[in-house]
Amino acid sequence: MVEEPFAILDAALVRAVDAACGEAVRKGAASIACRPGCTECCIGAFPISQADAARLVRGLSALASRDPERAGAVQQRARDAMSRVAPDAPALAGGEPALDALIASAEDEPCPALDPQTGLCDLYEHRPLTCRMFGPALRSPSGGIGVCELCFEGATDDDIESCAVDLDSDALESPLIEAIEKASGKRGSTIVAAVLSA
Repeated sequence: MVEEPFAILDAALVRAVDAACGEAVRKGAASIACRPGCTECCIGAFPISQADAARLVRGLSALASRDPERAGAVQQRARDAMSRVAPDAPALAGGEPALDALIASAEDEPCPALDPQTGLCDLYEHRPLTCRMFGPALRSPSGGIGVCELCFEGATDDDIESCAVDLDSDALESPLIEAIEKASGKRGSTIVAAVLSA
């Protein structure tokens, strides 16, 4: 597991992303459908960085310290997911060419961090950046604005534009990913289930 000083740098990245998302949620107000129990975006795999992977590992470790049974359930859900979507593949450390195929085969797979009983994320404080940024109107450096399809129902493009907040997470994330990859030896993207099943 990658520790300090990466955890400190990651905390700064998370604070910046959460602040931008918080502002976008405030500006979007009633148009934001995201709330506890909404799990629409928790189905299907997506690529996560090695910084996200390190954060998830820290989160699972923290959960195991305070609630070993719950942490064990998360890890078992991850193992079960990997056995369904990649029965013949070893757990991904990141960057394997089969990542796209693995993501495609997991399109209907719930995130293993999602508690199926409560509809809540067991690793919410340690979730990947994609999970943090999905929903409100965030403008990327390229100018595109991403929103959840459940948010801004009936809103015009101008309505969405008026709620958008600029976010360049890459400026903070890229050096962190590079440092973590160098220290850990793990390269490229992976998925949540692969990280949590190890």
